[in-house]
Amino acid sequence: MDLGLKGRKAIVCAASKGLGRAAAFSLAREGVAVTLLARTQATLEATAADIRRETGATVTPVVGDVNTPEGRAAALAACPDADILVNNPGGRQVPGDFRTFDRDEWLKWFDAQMISQMAMIQGVVDGMVARRFGRIVNITVSFVKFPQMGFAHSHAARLALTGAVASIARELVPHNVTVNNVLPGLVDTDALRTNLQVLAERSGRTYEAVVAERLLTCPAGRFADPSETGDLVAFLCGAQAGFITAQNIVNDGGVYQGVF
Repeated sequence: MDLGLKGRKAIVCAASKGLGRAAAFSLAREGVAVTLLARTQATLEATAADIRRETGATVTPVVGDVNTPEGRAAALAACPDADILVNNPGGRQVPGDFRTFDRDEWLKWFDAQMISQMAMIQGVVDGMVARRFGRIVNITVSFVKFPQMGFAHSHAARLALTGAVASIARELVPHNVTVNNVLPGLVDTDALRTNLQVLAERSGRTYEAVVAERLLTCPAGRFADPSETGDLVAFLCGAQAGFITAQNIVNDGGVYQGVF
């Protein structure tokens, strides 16, 4: 399917590894010029080179942290007329005991996983409205549908983003600007492997035992490939997806058992 994106421009956050990298590749394959924002220059430059080599797309790497005003400003300056924004907080969800969280800890997670995403949306949305085309996709996590123990800080912040998106999406869709959330489950990334290792160490089990336990909860019986999330993001950015907005689309191999 041709998604009708040739010649469009995108900003992809936390794009050097994992789901951000996968989304950037999927968009580049559709002929989108991608601006990649990430913190680590060596990894970022390697990803940019890989995308150019495989897709021939125009790639602009920007070294910066989406969780800082300076990083966001650098990305927006490099691509001031973005048609597509892929919000991705990057990093990893670190398990923690909510009893130990002070105000600063809560605010740190809200800043990283809600406020920074909204700031990026504010930076691109007026141009999208003026041009009457915009696609904003926030990569969050399937656990916003069924929060897990040990992640109260992360889940709270992501749920706040979900609520904000539900409000603004309906304001923007008359201008052909859509806002959706993609909720991946267990995806084979460095972040997942690190988290599973932490859980193994805390529970006194082997890493392999923790992986086997997690796979038992997934009807698909495997972890997802990052490209499966990347391609879903690209579809939601396509011309054919203009009637899809304010949605939370779970991509978790059947783990979430709710009907809605």
